[in-house]
Amino acid sequence: MTNSLPPTTRSLPIALMRARESVMAPIRDMLSETGLSEQQWRVLRVLAEQGEMDSHSLAERACLLFPSLTRMAATMNAKELITQTRDPNDRRRQLIAIAPAGLTIIASRVEAASTIAKSFRNKIGDEDFETLLDLLGRLSADTDTDTDTDTEETV
Repeated sequence: MTNSLPPTTRSLPIALMRARESVMAPIRDMLSETGLSEQQWRVLRVLAEQGEMDSHSLAERACLLFPSLTRMAATMNAKELITQTRDPNDRRRQLIAIAPAGLTIIASRVEAASTIAKSFRNKIGDEDFETLLDLLGRLSADTDTDTDTDTEETV
């Protein structure tokens, strides 16, 4: 019997999962003191960067399923990390914004997050780092047209 599948060492899904775990390990360590999950961190990061937005847009930008965001937002609102309001023009839409406590957490982790991001960049070099981000962007269904090429990044 011949195997038409690539070896697992050359499988894109497996390689992406291995890379994700390598990337996420130091981020999990950084977040361990905050009491935030990776998903909550992503929500705060998106809101800090993009500002107030409707819950559907936030779920998409933070790479979350909408029902997961709905549950998570209630917890984050109770902890006063975010605010939730109804859109005055469309009462069906919920608007979410980062609260001062959420901004404080982001600010307290900027240096650590920047150090982690720089370690990834140093590991593969500036050019390969940028190429990797470009290639992953091409693979994703992300419709974000942000072309910011600023070399300072945080995770």
